[in-house]
Formats: sequence, structure tokens, C-alpha cells
Amino acid sequence: MNILIVRLGSLGDIIHALPVAAALRDRFPQAQIDWLVDARYSRILDYVPAVSRRLVVSTAPSEPRQRTPAGPDTRTFAGRRGLAAAVAELRRRRYDMALDLQGLLKSAVLARLSGARRVVGFSSSHLRERPARLFYTEVVDPAGACHVVDKNLAVLAVVGINGAPRRFPLEVPSSPVVGAVRARLGLSDEGRFALINPGAGWPNKRWPPDRFGAVAAALWSRHGVGSAVLWGPGEEALAREVETRSEGAAVCAPPTTIAELVLLGRAACLMIAGDTGPLHIAAAAGAPVVGLFGPTDPVRNGPWDPADVTLSRYDACVCHYQRRCRRQTACLDEVSVEEVVAAVARRLAFGTSSG
Repeated sequence: MNILIVRLGSLGDIIHALPVAAALRDRFPQAQIDWLVDARYSRILDYVPAVSRRLVVSTAPSEPRQRTPAGPDTRTFAGRRGLAAAVAELRRRRYDMALDLQGLLKSAVLARLSGARRVVGFSSSHLRERPARLFYTEVVDPAGACHVVDKNLAVLAVVGINGAPRRFPLEVPSSPVVGAVRARLGLSDEGRFALINPGAGWPNKRWPPDRFGAVAAALWSRHGVGSAVLWGPGEEALAREVETRSEGAAVCAPPTTIAELVLLGRAACLMIAGDTGPLHIAAAAGAPVVGLFGPTDPVRNGPWDPADVTLSRYDACVCHYQRRCRRQTACLDEVSVEEVVAAVARRLAFGTSSG
């Protein structure tokens, strides 16, 4: 088998597609499993041994180019000429099958241009852009699947894989980051700590930082758990505000790589965040989760462990899956500190993740 997975982005969506690569590798251990991915989100695939080769493209010319190291398992193609070269490279690989897990016109076209004998995607009612259906040779209707992880896994019925587990094959190198976080919090080598991620790519996915700070203070006063505040590019000031508002209960985490986020997720006793890539990385790593959801549906995009807790305003939201809120006050702002503190207590009572 020579298989191409097309899932260009975003980071959380790529995390949600990893069980597909794991299931394919389990069933076809000798298969060539390649992944076509956007340069902005490619680094997570460095740590997925189930993937044979990454084919990295720049699909958003207005975005700054990302540095992606070249290697025997990575080919990088930049700009319009690069996209044409990527298509030529795909066709040279003579794929038996291309799986479009994105459901966009762009991803469907790239899957078809790969020259794969079979081009598989979702049925029209499950596509984000329905014209994508025109480029598939086969479709799967994930009728009973609610969460996007299960929807992705349903596509594997075309190769006789049914009921595959939600397994996230992440292998990351060791790092001192967990020890550094515990040291900043004054903890022992086994001390418990929580992660807080106040940032998000969409403004209406961000809960106010002063409220995150108040939750961190409650975590410490009620449960004796200090918090490390995660931050990405351009988010350090946001993290500092959470730290300032926490009454000494939280500290800013050091700058972290994607691999270090996985390690922190494995070590943390809790992750509190909105619908963001770091939330999904932590969940994939096994961290217990309290998720805050506004314009996106936690039934589809939220944490998948039954013990995890989500606080959602999706039913009241009027800007579903839109990057900016049309109201003066975003629906997520209606979530109170008291609600989150109560959700934290419920999640901690369940203990570690069952996933």
C-alpha cells in the first residue's frame, strides 16, 4: 500500500487526524504512509512515527514562510512554483489511495492531482465545501460519528478498518521543560501542576485573562495546585496578565516547542484552555481537560475523554465557526469564574485521563 493523507491544517485538526495514521500503520505495517501538510502546522508530524514522509506546502502565500528542516522523510515546497513541484512529486509516488480528511475544495483538488488510483473523501453533507465531492472517486458517510476524530476514523472503512481506537502516536524527545516548570512553581520532582492556555487563534475563542488568573488562584487555594501559563508567539503579555492576576498561584511557562507541549501534557494534572491547538495536544498526551467553547461545537471538536469537562456557549452562539464575534460581547465572556472553578473540581475528582 502507498497511501497519502491530505490534512493541511490546522494544528488541532491535524491532532484529530493522527488516529487515522496510527490505524493504517497497525493494519499495514509495511505501507508507505505520506502526509500532505501546510508549512504552518507541519512540525507536529515530526513526532508521528506512523507517518513515512511529510510533504510540506505553503498554501497561504500571505503568511510568513515557515522554516521546515529538510530530511529524508520531509520534502518542502514553497510558493506557487513549489505547489506545482509538489503536485509533480505526488504524482511520481504513484499512490494507491489518497484520503482527504479536510473536506475543502483546495484539499480535494490536491488529493485528486496526486494521481492516486482511489481518492476518498466524506459524503457531501459532511464536507465544509460541497464542491470538493466532485474530485473524489469514493465517498464515506460517517453517519454515526459525532466527534471529528471518529469521523476521520470512519473513512478507513474503505480499507476494511472499522472500530479503530483513538490512539495518538506521538514520540517526542526528552526535555528539561517539565523540571523547569516545577522549579518555577517551587515544586518537588513529583509535584502536581496545572496548565493554563489563555491564547487562541480566533479572538472569540479567548476567555479573559483576568478570569484565568482568578481560576489559578482558586486552584491553589482549594486544591493546592499551582499553574503554568502557556504562551505562543505574540502571547507573552497575555500570559503575564494571567500570572499577575493569579495572586502568586501561576507562573509563565518557559517558551515551549510542540514536543515540549506533549511532555507538559503528559505530566500535568489538568489543562484549562479554549478550543486551541495546545488544548488538543494536551488531550492527545493524556492530560485531564477543562475546555471552554464558544463558536465551536465541543461535541465535534472538544476533548474526547468522557471524564473531561467542557463549558460551552455554542448553543447560544450566533457566529458558529466564524473567527470574529458579531455581538458586542462574545458568548464565551458569559462563562463565569465560578463555573470554571466548579468544572475544575469535577475534573480533578475523576483523576487522570482514561484515554
